[in-house]
Amino acid sequence: MSKEGKYYTAGKANSNKKPSHDKLPSNIHIGTIDYGKDGRNVVKTGSSDKFEDMIKISNPKGFKLRVGDSVEYKLMMSEDNERLAKIVSILNAKDVKFSGKFEDHRKYGVITPDSREVRRDVYVMPKNYGGAKHGDKVFARLDNPSDLTDENAELTAKIEKVIGKPGEKATEEKSIMLQYGLVKQFPKDVLNEAKDISGTIDANGRIDLREKVIFTIDPEDAKDFDDAVSIEVLEDGSYRLGVHIADVSHYVKEGTALDAEALKRATSVYLVRNVIPMLPEKLSNELCSLKPNEDRPTFSIFINLSKRFAVKGYEIAETLINSKRRFTYEEAQKIIETGKGDFSKELQLMHKISKSITLKRLESESLDFDSNEVKFKFDKNENIIDIVVKHRLESMRLIEEFMLLANKCATQYVNKLSKEIKKSLPFVYRVHDVPNKEKLEELAEFVKQFGYNLKADDKNSLRELLENIKDKPEEFIINDLLIRSMAKAIYSPRNIGHYGLGFFDYTHFTSPIRRYPDLIVHRLLKKYLKPEELSNPHIESIKKDLPDLCRHCSIKEHNAEISERESIKLTQTQYIGEHIGDEYEGIISSVVHFGMFVEIMDILVEGMVRFRDLDDDYYDYDERRKTATGRRKGKSYRAGQKVRVQIIRANMETRKIDFALV
Repeated sequence: MSKEGKYYTAGKANSNKKPSHDKLPSNIHIGTIDYGKDGRNVVKTGSSDKFEDMIKISNPKGFKLRVGDSVEYKLMMSEDNERLAKIVSILNAKDVKFSGKFEDHRKYGVITPDSREVRRDVYVMPKNYGGAKHGDKVFARLDNPSDLTDENAELTAKIEKVIGKPGEKATEEKSIMLQYGLVKQFPKDVLNEAKDISGTIDANGRIDLREKVIFTIDPEDAKDFDDAVSIEVLEDGSYRLGVHIADVSHYVKEGTALDAEALKRATSVYLVRNVIPMLPEKLSNELCSLKPNEDRPTFSIFINLSKRFAVKGYEIAETLINSKRRFTYEEAQKIIETGKGDFSKELQLMHKISKSITLKRLESESLDFDSNEVKFKFDKNENIIDIVVKHRLESMRLIEEFMLLANKCATQYVNKLSKEIKKSLPFVYRVHDVPNKEKLEELAEFVKQFGYNLKADDKNSLRELLENIKDKPEEFIINDLLIRSMAKAIYSPRNIGHYGLGFFDYTHFTSPIRRYPDLIVHRLLKKYLKPEELSNPHIESIKKDLPDLCRHCSIKEHNAEISERESIKLTQTQYIGEHIGDEYEGIISSVVHFGMFVEIMDILVEGMVRFRDLDDDYYDYDERRKTATGRRKGKSYRAGQKVRVQIIRANMETRKIDFALV
């Protein structure tokens, strides 16, 4: 190692302290809708961002609540002596924008919304048509969003944009981007700032690792390489694992237009046919990306491992690297399996280490959700020609495990330092609260039909269930339901730990090119690595800003996830629409009162078999057992059952697919 630059070391942090709740009189109050520590909506009672000042909502399904809405609520107490907020009314709902199909009735227009938030027709006066013609798909803004909760209220809107002809690929893709506020083009001042950034790197204060064997492993189509890895065998037979992350904060400075736009976006969004990056391409794909044979500034965490791969300690440093190779996951996997190829010795050792670390993590408190994803194949004209299921490779698990460990170590450093200086340092935590007990109890009842016994209040029972369903037909169904039962992971300045991972110390440190919270973490760590910065008054101002920053980033992440799912569903619907009449093997994912959802296993496409389309019998739905049984023949359908289906309908506008049983 070069003597230039410095290493900084730290250990572990202390445990969490649960908040207490005080009784308050039951009367009408005014509050603001916010994210709670479990990711669900709560009422914030004042300007404080303490979890003690956030109250669970007793009637969340009765209102269309969004973060930022001002509400009137009645304070109540549960049987468990917990404060609950019963929403009485929404005082000033945030703007509601939506897309839908426009019909011109001469004296007035009607929009049939696509939005799940706006579930009934919306009226438009001719002066607010915005150039829309009968049959157009439009994007509109509600005049009276607070009336959404009143089913008898007439909703009105102004059309802001004509999107195009409903059902067309380009129209529907643009609709998703408008609905979730996704803008690909950057403002001119941002692009000008990016253009003026020099690629020259000052090596002073950085440890020079350019001669070390360091490489990246990423998806085949990736261009923004956030992370690189390295491994060294030390003289005593122990190991040093290096996780090297693009130093985006070296280029993106606070107070610039570039930083303001990155914060506004907060995350990169990966639609099927479109990437909406957080940073301009010059940064995301060039200067910051850890491209092979290019010098790049990085933020590195070196994890010291024993001969048996136990974590002994870690060091954090600003570094300079030159990646020796860009591997795809498939390339790295082949080398892991065969032992042949570039850096085979390093890759096979990394694989061995990652397996050991994974095993130790799963033996403790971590849950292992194993979900598959889909990949779309297109022809030269961007028409979809195939859908394939992406299975998790060992090379993917390797990178995932090393990133988890780096995120954990970064957090431990800050928590340990806070303890040493007896001062709570502001930080961005990635937190995940305990799951909803009622949902787990429903899941426990559901899995009984498959012969599984789940104890809703026992995490070990959850882990056993995940292990027992592996490679079973019902695996993806139960996995999906279990994930839905979990609280939503969010960003927070207050640490409550991460339930799913079983970590008390956790943040997001490893993807600053595409996640703004990681960039905040890098900036904070740089301050905390310098003792003279710990007394800087600026730290206190950061503490005041973090709650709003975390809330904003959590909201933008949630919107990104929904838009990505919508994009996948749209592309799947397009593909299925070109295969009307084809037959597939599927598995029933759930049974509801009007039909059953079936997933085609080979391409992970879900559609509906409606009971009204079944002419062999009249089916009765059993709410408790979640089954449907024919009155005459007694044939029964339940989740997990294999069926053969034929595609009969696919609607691009609604993204709904209908099957018939064969």
